[in-house]
Amino acid sequence: MPTNTATVSPNEDVIPVAERHGMDPVLKRRIEAVVKHAILLIVGFAMIFPLLWMVSSSLKDDADIFRNISLIPTDWDWANYKEGWNAQSYPFGKYLLNSLIITIGAIVGNMISCSMAAYGFTRLKWRGQGIAFGYMLMTLMMPIYVMIIPQYIMWSKLGFLNTFVPLILPKFLATEPFFVFLMVQFFRGIPKSLDEAAKVDGAGPFRIYWQILMPNALPSLATCGIFSFIWTWNDFFSQLLYLTKPQNLTVAVALRNFADATSGTSWGPLFAMSTLSLVPVFIVFLFGQRYLIEGSVTSGLK
Repeated sequence: MPTNTATVSPNEDVIPVAERHGMDPVLKRRIEAVVKHAILLIVGFAMIFPLLWMVSSSLKDDADIFRNISLIPTDWDWANYKEGWNAQSYPFGKYLLNSLIITIGAIVGNMISCSMAAYGFTRLKWRGQGIAFGYMLMTLMMPIYVMIIPQYIMWSKLGFLNTFVPLILPKFLATEPFFVFLMVQFFRGIPKSLDEAAKVDGAGPFRIYWQILMPNALPSLATCGIFSFIWTWNDFFSQLLYLTKPQNLTVAVALRNFADATSGTSWGPLFAMSTLSLVPVFIVFLFGQRYLIEGSVTSGLK
C-alpha cells in the first residue's frame, strides 16, 4: 500500500532567516551602517561645534558674535586678527615665540630625562629599585597644587622668577612620572638579547641606551613629545604664576589679558588670537597622530 510522503524543496533549509521574513541581509547591513554613520556624524558635529563657532566668531564684530549664532558671519571682519595681533604691549608673535621656546625646552627635557629614568628602571639593577619605582608611580596621583608652593618659594629664593627657567629646567629632571611609566612599559617590550649582543661588542650602559634602545623607542618618544607639546602649550597656571612681565608672557596668559572686568572684553580679537594659538596644536597632532597611537598601543596603555 503506497504511503503519502510530503515533498520538501531541496533549497528550503538553506534559505536565510532574514529572507524568510522579507529582509535582505545585505540591505540590513547597509541600513545599520547608515544609521551608525549618521549617529557618529551628529555626535562629531556636536563635539566640534564650539570650535567652529569660535573660528566663525573670530570673523564677526563684537555686536554680532552673541546676536548671530550662525556659523556663517554676516560680515567677514578680518580686522579682528590685526587688532588682536597688536592689542597688547607687544605683538602677539612675541607671545607665540615665548610659548614655542618653553614648549621646545619641555619636549627636549622630558624626552631625555624620562627615557634615561626608564632605562635605569628596566635595564640596570640597583638597590631599592622596586621601592623607587613604586614611589614614582605614587607621584602620578599627587596633584601639582601640593608642590607648587614650595617650588615657587625655591625659585623665588634662587632669583629665577620672571624667567623661563622654572618652566624648563624641571623637565630635565624627569618630573613627569607619566612619561617615565610610558617608556618603562615600552622598554620592557624590547628584547634584552639586544643589550647582551651589544655588551659582547664592548658597548657600555650609555652606548646601549643611546644606540640600541633610543632608536627602537621612537614611537614612545614621539608620544612623549606630542603630549609634552600639548600640555606645555596649553599650560596656564604655571606660566601665570612664574611669568608676570609683559615681555615674558606666553600665549595662554596673553589670551587671558583680553578679558578685562572693568573695560570689557574684546571678543572678536580674543577669538581671533585663540584660533591662531590652536594652529600649532592641530599641526603637531595631525602629523604625529600615527606615532601617538603606535606608542600608546605598543607600550600597553589604553
